[in-house]
Amino acid sequence: MTALMPPEWAPQDWLWIGFPHLAEEWPGWLERAQEQMAAFANAVAESGQVVRLLVRDAANEARARELVSGKVTLERRAYGDVWLRDTGPLVVFEPGGERAARRFGFNGWGGKYVMPGDTEIGAELARDAGLPLREAPMILEGGAVDGDGTGLVATTEQCLLHPNRNPAMARADIEAELAANLGFTRVLWLGEGLVNDHTDGHVDNLARFVAPNRLVVPEATGKDDPNAAIYADAAARAEASGVEVARIPSPGRIERDGVVEPASYVNFAITSHLVVVPTFGSPHDAEGVAAIAALFPDRETIGLPGEAVLAGGGGFHCASQQMPAAPRA
Repeated sequence: MTALMPPEWAPQDWLWIGFPHLAEEWPGWLERAQEQMAAFANAVAESGQVVRLLVRDAANEARARELVSGKVTLERRAYGDVWLRDTGPLVVFEPGGERAARRFGFNGWGGKYVMPGDTEIGAELARDAGLPLREAPMILEGGAVDGDGTGLVATTEQCLLHPNRNPAMARADIEAELAANLGFTRVLWLGEGLVNDHTDGHVDNLARFVAPNRLVVPEATGKDDPNAAIYADAAARAEASGVEVARIPSPGRIERDGVVEPASYVNFAITSHLVVVPTFGSPHDAEGVAAIAALFPDRETIGLPGEAVLAGGGGFHCASQQMPAAPRA
C-alpha cells in the first residue's frame, strides 16, 4: 500500500490562504485583490473553520488586519506568489492513517514566474505543521491534479506533458510518480486547459471532482465562449473513461483590456462547511453558483467577487491549500 491524497471535501483542520502583496503582479488591482482575498478568508472563518492567512511583511500584515475579522489568524511568511495550491505542501494519509506531506519540484510554472520563497514555503509550512516531508524531483503544481479520494486523478496533457516541466519524462513515468507519491493509480488525461491560462492548463480551472468518480465540467455559454471546444473535449474524455460528468454554466467570454481571461467557476474552494465560488460580473454568475451549490448539498455554497484576484493569474482555489483532518481512531 502507498499513501493517498484525500479529496478536498474530506474534513479539514484549517485552510492556508495567501494574501496578495506584489503590486507588479496586480498592476492597478492590488488593493481590490487584497479585499477579495480577505473576503474569502473571512467567509471561511465565519463558517467555523480555522483560516491561516499568510502575509509577507509588517506592512501587509497591517493591511490584512484592516480587512479581516479577528477569527482569521495571520502568519508572517517569506513567500513570493500567493498561489499556495501550487507552492504549498500536498498532504497525504500514509497506510497507517498518519498525515504526511509531499513536495514536488517547482520551477515557476515552467520558468514564467520565479519568485523568492516559492520553492521553500511548502516545506516550511509542512515542517511547522509537524508533518513528515518527502520531496520528489518531478516538477508538479498542486493545481495541476485533482483527485477523488479513490486513487483516480484528473489532469491535463497540456500541463503535465508540457516540455517546460519534465521534458525527460514520458507519460508512463509521470503516472508512476503520481502513484508512488500521491496514491493516484488511475489517471484521467484531459486535453487542453483554458485559453490564456498561464499555468499551461491547470485542471483546477477546467474540471474538478465533486464526489468519487463524479467530475464537474463547464459548458459553454454563448457563441463567443472561447473555451467551448475545450469544455466539450474534457467532458467527452471523462465520459469515455467511465467518469460521471456534471455540467455547469461557464462565465462565458470574460475579457480584460481586450484579452480573454481564464475565468472559471470551477476554481471554487471546498472547505469543511463552505464552498466558495469566484464570480466575475458575468450574467451567468448566479446560475453558475447555483449549479455548484446543487453538487454540494451538505455544505453552504456562496459566490464572492474574484475578478481582481484573477487579474493576478488565479482564483480562490489557487490561493489556498487545506490541511486535511487527521483520521479518527
